[in-house]
Amino acid sequence: MAIRKIRVDDDPILRKKSRPVEVFDDRLFELLDDMKDTLKKAEGLGLAAVQVGVLKRVVVVNFGDGFIELINPEILDSKGSQSAEEACLSLPRKAGKTLRPMSVKVRAQNRNGAWVLYEGSELKARCFCHEIDHLDGKLYIDSLAPGEKVFYTENYS
Repeated sequence: MAIRKIRVDDDPILRKKSRPVEVFDDRLFELLDDMKDTLKKAEGLGLAAVQVGVLKRVVVVNFGDGFIELINPEILDSKGSQSAEEACLSLPRKAGKTLRPMSVKVRAQNRNGAWVLYEGSELKARCFCHEIDHLDGKLYIDSLAPGEKVFYTENYS
């Protein structure tokens, strides 16, 4: 397991669309484990593979109760809306108020290829949406609430 470099700011890979995972093997397991180590060190909530330079549809999230691995995730349903401050490990020292669903239902594969359903509301829904957006080359700044702008802060590294 290793800490991988998180791609930041205007790195062009962050705007590329990730490819579906088709092979569930040791290389995938190593990527997942490295992403967890990297996320832990960065003290973030979520990390998409593209953020460490790998164009695969892979996400890890951690809400304090353990890691969730999302492979080939898709949002099946969303309800309501919320507007809250959001930041990103790939846009250090920046934040902005986004508009996201209040709750989402996500379908994804686990590391063994089995399909699993996850539900999230509030922060968890925002995080799922944020990380899945990364897989399509979107950043949170593309989901700013109407009239909002990115601001600079020292609260997010």
